[in-house]
Amino acid sequence: MATNQMRREAAKRKLERQQERRAQQAQRRRRVAVITSVAVVVVVVVGIVLLTTLTGGSDDTAAAPTTDPAAPAEIVPLPVRSTPLPNPTDCAYVAGGEAAKPATLPPATGVSAEGTVGVTLTTSAGTVPLTLDRALAPCTVNSFVSLAQQGYYDGTPCHRLTTAPGLQVLQCGDPTGTGTGGPGYTIPDEVFPELTYGRGILAMAKTAAPDSGGSQFFMVFGDAGLPPEYTAFGSIAPEGLAVIDGVAAAGSTPEGDGQPTTPVTIDSAVVAG
Repeated sequence: MATNQMRREAAKRKLERQQERRAQQAQRRRRVAVITSVAVVVVVVVGIVLLTTLTGGSDDTAAAPTTDPAAPAEIVPLPVRSTPLPNPTDCAYVAGGEAAKPATLPPATGVSAEGTVGVTLTTSAGTVPLTLDRALAPCTVNSFVSLAQQGYYDGTPCHRLTTAPGLQVLQCGDPTGTGTGGPGYTIPDEVFPELTYGRGILAMAKTAAPDSGGSQFFMVFGDAGLPPEYTAFGSIAPEGLAVIDGVAAAGSTPEGDGQPTTPVTIDSAVVAG
């Protein structure tokens, strides 16, 4: 039978074991707390490193401008005549030469010299919307609209792509695809000394002789360091320039100045209204 002394010693041992267990549990909790704190610190440090890497570090680095050397030039505004032309005006179209495709002369008197005309070129490479400016070149706009309404441009190729520095254009409007064909008449030059060219400008092609334009035209998609000798008569919509950019990216044969590697055919030229 247990004595009081034995019971006191048993209780003392039980208490010691409980205290030991509590001390071990406390020690484990401290280790868990330390490990958790270290893990949180590691996560925070890693997060800061990743954030710094993705944002480019300091504010100065993140805000540094970037440039894309392959990006197209900015679209230039359409030229404006300092002195408006008479409205209406008369046009000196001159018949002569063999027509590459049947065409009749446009009306030459009472031609409007104000307002714009929309023309949509539907091509094998995509749609190219144009806006023709009568105030800039009334006789040229009048001829282009007349040829489009006659179906002259339908089924004709864009025969020349130039991508060399200083001259980046796509030339179209010759049914023969040789660069020598025309409508059987010529139109007067409508140029002025302040005339400049750039991305988005629509202008007439011609020979070295003055007043020798006909049906051929070129669309500027980049630089065009030309003298003011080529009639500018409208602009190309951004979505049309995107189509031409795609053609230009594929190059030409010969490289730099020749037939587009991606063939471009004008399926139709539709005048708005």
